[in-house]
Amino acid sequence: MGTVTYSLLAGLSTSIGAVLLIFFGKPSEKILAVLIGFAAGIMTAISVFELLPEALELSSITNAVFAFVLGALLMYALDKFLPHSHLSSSEHLVTENPEKLKLQSPLMRTGFLIFLGIALHNLPEGLAIGAGFESSPEAGIYIAMAIGLHNIPEGLAIAGPLKSAGASNLKILFFTLFAGLMIPLGTVIGQFFFNISPLFVGAALAFAAGAMLYIVNDELIPQSNNIHSHLSNFGILFGILLGFTLL
Repeated sequence: MGTVTYSLLAGLSTSIGAVLLIFFGKPSEKILAVLIGFAAGIMTAISVFELLPEALELSSITNAVFAFVLGALLMYALDKFLPHSHLSSSEHLVTENPEKLKLQSPLMRTGFLIFLGIALHNLPEGLAIGAGFESSPEAGIYIAMAIGLHNIPEGLAIAGPLKSAGASNLKILFFTLFAGLMIPLGTVIGQFFFNISPLFVGAALAFAAGAMLYIVNDELIPQSNNIHSHLSNFGILFGILLGFTLL
């Protein structure tokens, strides 16, 4: 399978989360905590043990540091200035900057907030998958796997409030599918620029590491710890060790 195919599968996992909730209800908190923690652990391992060292080989320390900070700052800007929702615990979403989205219907407001948050985060994640494959096929596959795993709870986060608000299953699947497709779009955009220069590839690897570590620290670790701290730590440590031994 090619890079875009793996990226597409990672994006479609958002819909898997929605399908699971539609047909089987919410998963247990223990499974959710381990799943999110594992995604956080393997994303950390990939960033620290693979992406950053490879970025230094292809680029300079100055470019790598600048791109790493830029990746983190982009994710911060998305959180700070744009309306979005994200999973804060197994029970509910936290909505940030809702006043910037002028919609009267609570259902539409919720749907657009969730879509914006996940879709905008998914573009840099798609770039991260593409950058990983530029580093090595193994790194690209592990990044796609980790992002796919953490997209399943995001799909659950989308489906829960929309289903409670009375949205049809078709509309729920549409939201999750469309948001997930931002990942392969990000990969395709990244591949276009990767052909420009090896220096850009190095910068893209560091950018992806900064973006992923921001997501890990800002979202995944707090989410998993809020759900079940001990199982969260187990998932995080297992993910780091697995990434360390396989990369």
